[in-house]
Amino acid sequence: MRTCARRTAVAKRVLPFVTFLKSKSIYLWCALALAVSMMFSSTVAYADPGFSKFIRDFWPTAKAAGISANTYNSVFTGMEPDDDTLRLMNKQSEFVKPIWDYLDSAVSDTRVEKGRELLQEYGPVLQKIEARYGVDRHAVLAIWGMETNYGGYMGRHNVIQALTTLAYAAPRRKKFWKKELVTALAIVQAGHVQFQDMEGSWAGAMGHTQFMPSSWKAYSADYNGDGRRDIWTSIPDALASTANYLKKHGWQTGKTWGYEIKLPAGFDYQLADGDTTKTLGQWRKYGITRSNGRDFPRPGDRAVLVLPAGASGPAFLMLRNFYVIKRYNNATAYALAVGHLSDRIIGGGKLAGDWSREHLPLSRSETAELQSLLNRRGFSVGAADGKIGPATRRGIRAYQRSRGMIPDGYASVVLLARLKMDS
Repeated sequence: MRTCARRTAVAKRVLPFVTFLKSKSIYLWCALALAVSMMFSSTVAYADPGFSKFIRDFWPTAKAAGISANTYNSVFTGMEPDDDTLRLMNKQSEFVKPIWDYLDSAVSDTRVEKGRELLQEYGPVLQKIEARYGVDRHAVLAIWGMETNYGGYMGRHNVIQALTTLAYAAPRRKKFWKKELVTALAIVQAGHVQFQDMEGSWAGAMGHTQFMPSSWKAYSADYNGDGRRDIWTSIPDALASTANYLKKHGWQTGKTWGYEIKLPAGFDYQLADGDTTKTLGQWRKYGITRSNGRDFPRPGDRAVLVLPAGASGPAFLMLRNFYVIKRYNNATAYALAVGHLSDRIIGGGKLAGDWSREHLPLSRSETAELQSLLNRRGFSVGAADGKIGPATRRGIRAYQRSRGMIPDGYASVVLLARLKMDS
């Protein structure tokens, strides 16, 4: 009966909304209490003992980094793995999103209009940030739009829970995840954000402009001087942090990210190797002009010719600031979207060039197949590893020249189909 009494007490605590019916037999409550007890037992049975052990074993590392026992216990008590982080961590997709689809979404009319509204609302703040850091306010605003749709979605994961899950379960980069986890704990301990408010992505990127904890530590800024670098609830702090990040990575004040251009007939596509750097004045001597017909404002600026979809899409001359944006996210599509969105916000038009949308990019397995076919036909590209590098681009160009095609070095489903027909 004492066991039954304890279960009855549990039931009363867990189900306070149920009135104790004195007229009913105590055995009815014993049955209810037993059911509740079984429910709790089931929950415990599904807990991950390995995760709990990881948290216990990680304490010496955190302690050595200056994390207090009070902070550690308050954060980790009752924590379980983030199931969504586990799901996304293990999700392997071979689908490669075409750059035109990416840009259609990233630089939508809705996002452009919202950016223009926020440019007015935060105009004075952005102006001060630009003066302080020397970084174009429109680029900062565009990154905010790209990262979280201007704060509309900053992620719904607790950053420390997500990072702990990754440090425990990720098959690779465990050292990286552990470092980020310690830094996140230090941010909470210093009072910059409450643990429960530390929201971000499943991979630990945080706040309005999605900083990893280590980037927050190195580059975040306290715009309003309140002693906190709050990228979660202070929009000025988040925007200033982004500007500081770009400044520290080499942003060139007063210069743009790049220009959309037109290439002349018979252009030597060997120059579009992603590395050749020339001044805008030198590029102009090859017959290159801006797509809007205007002159280059600073002919001495150095630029690289970039063809995101080969000869079948728009062409660009990218300046130093384009590659600074890529330090935020090392993807050509991302940096192009940020640059284009910043131009659209200040009244620029859509891209002039059209994408030939049938020239879809290849998945990794398709790229490996392409490499194998090129090797088989004598256009040596090295190992068929599914990665596009300089050797693969050289092999593609050699093949294209041998077939009278434009030698742009771009791997697409159209090119793969042609290779299969030739084999």
